[in-house]
Order: sequence, then C-alpha cells, then structure tokens
Amino acid sequence: MSYPLWKQLEQLKSATWVDLTHTFDEDIPRFSDFEKAEVSTLFTVPEHGFFVQRWNIVTQYGTHIDAPIHFVENKRYLNDLDLQELVLPLIVLDYAKEAEENADFVLTRDHLLEWESKHGAIESGTFVALRTDWSKRWPDTEAFENKDEDGNQHLPGWGLDALKFLLEERGVKAIGHETFDTDASVDTARNGDIVGERYVLGQDTFQVELLTNLDQLPTRGAIIYTISPKPKDAPGFPVRAFAIKE
Repeated sequence: MSYPLWKQLEQLKSATWVDLTHTFDEDIPRFSDFEKAEVSTLFTVPEHGFFVQRWNIVTQYGTHIDAPIHFVENKRYLNDLDLQELVLPLIVLDYAKEAEENADFVLTRDHLLEWESKHGAIESGTFVALRTDWSKRWPDTEAFENKDEDGNQHLPGWGLDALKFLLEERGVKAIGHETFDTDASVDTARNGDIVGERYVLGQDTFQVELLTNLDQLPTRGAIIYTISPKPKDAPGFPVRAFAIKE
C-alpha cells in the first residue's frame, strides 16, 4: 500500500536539513535586562534511575519566537499561532558584507528594491530572514553585544520602511534575524524604542530572533520550520528552528 505523505517524507529526508538554532546554556549572549538561565540537576541515573533537570529561563532566550503579544496588547499568544503559520517558504537576504563593513547597518526599502531588481519580487506568504552573519560571533557575549567605550551596542538590523514594504506591499508572513532585536541598535537609540519590532508584532504575526547558519541556505527555495513547546498565554519561547533545502 502506498502512503503519499510517507513518500513525501522520504523525499524531504533526501534533501539537506540545516539547523538554524543556537544551543543555549547559562552563559549565552542574551538581552541585557534578562537574567541568565539557571540549570540544576534533580535526579541522576546512577542514584535515581532517571535523569531530570530544572531549567529556569525567560521566554525570549536563545533562538526564540516572538508572539504578537510580546510587544502589543490584545494580540495573539504563542499558543494561538496556527501550525501552518510556522512552516513557510524561506527567502534569505544576504547583507553579511554590509554588516561586516558597518555594524550599524540598517536594511532599508531602497535596499530591498535594489535586491528585487537582481532577484525578482519577494513573494507573499514567505518568511524573510536577514542574513548578517552576526551569529558567527556566538557565543562570545562581548563580540555579540559589540559595545563601544560608552557602553552602547552596535548591531545591524531592519529599518522600519523595509519592514513596512515587506509586510504591507509584499505580504510576507514573518521575518527573522541573527541579532537580539529587529531594529538596528543605532535606530533603537535614536527612536528611544524598538519601533520595528513593535510594528512587526503589531501586524499580529511573529518573528524569530537569534537565528544561525543562514549562510548555508540559498536565496530562495528552502522551507523554514519554527517548532516550539506550547505554553499557555506565553509571549514567546525558545524554538528549534530548521530549514530544508534541495
């Protein structure tokens, strides 16, 4: 007997699977207002016959998904997101060179228009990831935070006009990036707020932060899966994000 879904799975397993998730522990880079994880061992195999730990972490820890409620009241919680929303066609925008040359790089609408002139229009219903190769600094907290002598961070990110272009004009479903926040640090300092992140989540969709291995993916053609536990009424959670490419 033939089972079409099983055949499709065989085909998928013959493709290349790319882990987009950092392994996390107590000492990973994290948003400065969050305490580090606390990990303790409660039971061990030699003593109790099974191994159990307790992990104490904030919801936005390591590679994680932000649900709309994370920044905007009266929007959806993580458990409200439909499973089909979490599996999407993936587009990777490669701006690693620009970020290497300028840690304060901000992706703008003009950058996207130039990108489309070379690669074609960005399709609706996709997940668009911003590749900056910032993840290569992981897990060195000092390098990842990239603070100047005054203690100000310098990390690249999305410009608000680029985000509005993607979500309103191109109809993309979600976005992701390799840094702590949606906004570039310079924009956050200038605006006194994370306006880009607030905008994205205000569209009642999600984003994924602290992605890695985007350099292993093509511009188009891969599929991204964003898998997490299902806590009730949570603003987000660590994920096991991965992509499948041909």
